[in-house]
Amino acid sequence: MREESWIKLLKFLGSAFLLIFCLSPFVWMLLISFSSQPDFLSANVKLIPTFNNYVQILLNSSVHILDYLKNSIIVALVSAFFTTFFAGLSAYAITRLRFPGRILIPLLLLGFSMFPQISIVGYLFKLLTAVGWINTYYALIFPYITLGLPLALWIMLSYFSRVSLELDKAALIDGATRFQILQKIIFPISLPGLLSTFILIFIYSFNEFLFALMFTIDYNARTIPIGIALFEGFYGQIPWGYTMAAAVIAVVPVILLIAFFQKYIIQGLTEGAVKG
Repeated sequence: MREESWIKLLKFLGSAFLLIFCLSPFVWMLLISFSSQPDFLSANVKLIPTFNNYVQILLNSSVHILDYLKNSIIVALVSAFFTTFFAGLSAYAITRLRFPGRILIPLLLLGFSMFPQISIVGYLFKLLTAVGWINTYYALIFPYITLGLPLALWIMLSYFSRVSLELDKAALIDGATRFQILQKIIFPISLPGLLSTFILIFIYSFNEFLFALMFTIDYNARTIPIGIALFEGFYGQIPWGYTMAAAVIAVVPVILLIAFFQKYIIQGLTEGAVKG
């Protein structure tokens, strides 16, 4: 009994340490976002709560924080939707259809994902410049779909490979097409995997920095990570209160999305199977 008590105590202490370690940056970010003094690291400075930082970045038309947030949400939603859809089609073909080289497709995509973004950013910039997509949503959506496909495909493969083939055979006998099987049978059964894939790609696209920095010029297409990073250049110094307030606003959509679909994320990443 004594050993079990020690184990429970160690688990509790470990969990508490991880919780504090993970949440302390967010708590500090919140404190600074409500601070009225920029020199918050000084030992003699008191944090006086104020909403001025939020009011300034939301109402100041020169900051464009809402434009950045809108761009991020649009780019992330479109990228996540098409990445999940294309990954679903590919995973169904690989797990259901017998064709030469089907095993190599996920391996090649996995190998492609190992290349760092910096190694292809120059070529992508030339390509996007040639087609006139610089500073548009297309300049971000298409690279994000490409970079998100390996992860999305492997998650979908882990789900689709465990769905019984007898469901496909029964549907084919009833006269259903392959796309109808995918739409009305496979997708509903694999909904946790689809949602977890969608959310992971959404978070990646929402937070991506390098491509958004290189392929956008102004607030018409620039995403919120770049907008926050350029606060320093805009004001001539680091406006910590504005920066942290903008960061709080930026994480709200992601937190709400994860909180709402948390059950599906955990289920999609841990199960990947159906019983029966």
